[in-house]
Amino acid sequence: MSSKRNLTKHNPLLSPEQRSSHLGQRGAVLWLTGLSASGKSTIGYALEKKIVESGKIAYVLDGDNVRHGLNGDLGFSPEDRNENIRRIGEVANLFAEAGVIVITSFISPYRADRDQARETCGNERFFEVYLDVPVEVCEERDPKGLYKKARAGEIPEFTGVSAPYEAPESPEVRIDTAANDVDACVAVLFDKLASAGYLR
Repeated sequence: MSSKRNLTKHNPLLSPEQRSSHLGQRGAVLWLTGLSASGKSTIGYALEKKIVESGKIAYVLDGDNVRHGLNGDLGFSPEDRNENIRRIGEVANLFAEAGVIVITSFISPYRADRDQARETCGNERFFEVYLDVPVEVCEERDPKGLYKKARAGEIPEFTGVSAPYEAPESPEVRIDTAANDVDACVAVLFDKLASAGYLR
């Protein structure tokens, strides 16, 4: 017997439109994806700061931080990666429903998982952002020393070395962080949100 049989989904007293009107903003999800060391966390936090300083509410869900708590029980097998992204998709959707502009910084290597996150959050407020950087550049940066450990066989199933990364085919935004500094990348994403009506 499914445990879900005894659950009831409750509807809020505020519609998304009413919540948006009170907050003066609409919730959105910017899903930053790319290899380790492509700049996801750096750009995510810089964008969050810029959005908040503009008077809006934003929050970063960062891959490493989430694995310290909510997803601390998960490893890096394909099945655990799938569950990691499934959970984050659900959390991002809750943030967006609350009217927050949420920025996720996860490798999220599989297209199917990212597509599932889009479906969970709603296509109209989901922006897939691909930080398109060659693995050679990411490996040169290697701020955490992860590529070095992966090449030495100390980290199994490491994306880009011993595990696959399925690049987005039609992301809403594609940025080469090797050719653009942090401020330029943030400006692109801020302008994307503004033009889509999320920073009015």
